[in-house]
Amino acid sequence: MLVVMKAQATPEEIQAVCDHIVEMGFRPHPLPGAQRTAIGITGNQGEANRGNLESLSGVAEVIRVSKAYKLASRDVKEEDTVVRFAGSNAAIGGRNLAVIAGPCSIETRDQAFAIASEIAASGAQFFRGGAYKPRTSPYAFQGLGLEALKIMAEIRDKFGLRIVTEALDNETLDLVAEWADVVQIGARNMQNFSLLKKAGRLRKPVLIKRGMSATLEEFLMAAEYVMSEGNYEVILCERGVRTFADHARNTLDLSIVPALHHVSHLPILVDPSHGTGRRDSVLPMARAAIAAGADGVMVEVHNHPESALSDGPQSLYPAQFATMMTELEKIAPVVGRHLTRGVSVPAAAGE
Repeated sequence: MLVVMKAQATPEEIQAVCDHIVEMGFRPHPLPGAQRTAIGITGNQGEANRGNLESLSGVAEVIRVSKAYKLASRDVKEEDTVVRFAGSNAAIGGRNLAVIAGPCSIETRDQAFAIASEIAASGAQFFRGGAYKPRTSPYAFQGLGLEALKIMAEIRDKFGLRIVTEALDNETLDLVAEWADVVQIGARNMQNFSLLKKAGRLRKPVLIKRGMSATLEEFLMAAEYVMSEGNYEVILCERGVRTFADHARNTLDLSIVPALHHVSHLPILVDPSHGTGRRDSVLPMARAAIAAGADGVMVEVHNHPESALSDGPQSLYPAQFATMMTELEKIAPVVGRHLTRGVSVPAAAGE
């Protein structure tokens, strides 16, 4: 169910409707829009009493939402969600394109700072780096953990880049949320429902990568798990699905970008690094992603990919990343977007 408030509804009227929904034994989810506030209702197995809700002050109408992913649906919120970050002009969603870049893994402080310096100079807004790495082999490099989180916090202070990094489980989630700006839920964890629910109880943006074989509805239902717990700052990321193809690591499904935009208000990024697994494919697929309507890209960059401890073959050299930024800046206006280069650096960075 969805309660649509009148455009002139007061905060008190909105709160009164939320309180009434709680009294009914359900959970309200107020989602402010440009023209109105909509209140999603979850926890109801059947249809809530529409008459009781429609009679409340400030209510315009009550609508039945047929989709399983209620809160992620455009039925609940017509306007695109924009995730903003205090203290900078960085944002994910809206007219401006977001670029997230950095190494697969934080290997050393010197390595991380060298890469951060290069991507900041090229105009990226977000720094990605793995502190906890889910690896197919238990003998592969698993990440530096807390040490890597502290290194990335230093990078944020010096370069003003917002930090995106992955939480593997409930134990690492709290640490990642403490140090990072965006908590990433990886493809392998897209249906780790206890992790998604705990991430939903955070007040921190959550980036969910599409599972290796996930359908569009399964992808949005993962977002719904986070949103149902009260965290509405969810970002989706297409990173390729597993198919019969052997010319690339995965098959990058760019067709899901317009499909998601059609049914959901959540921002959608594309990761052409994991989506292809090939350095020579990252740039053309990044261009294609923006042309398809993605809200930004997430790419891996390494200053010495030939000796990287993880994902070297798909990591761009810094010079290639600079070329990508220039090309995306040219493509953006064609599809009505703008590539904002750089972020506002906090005052502490100049000290």
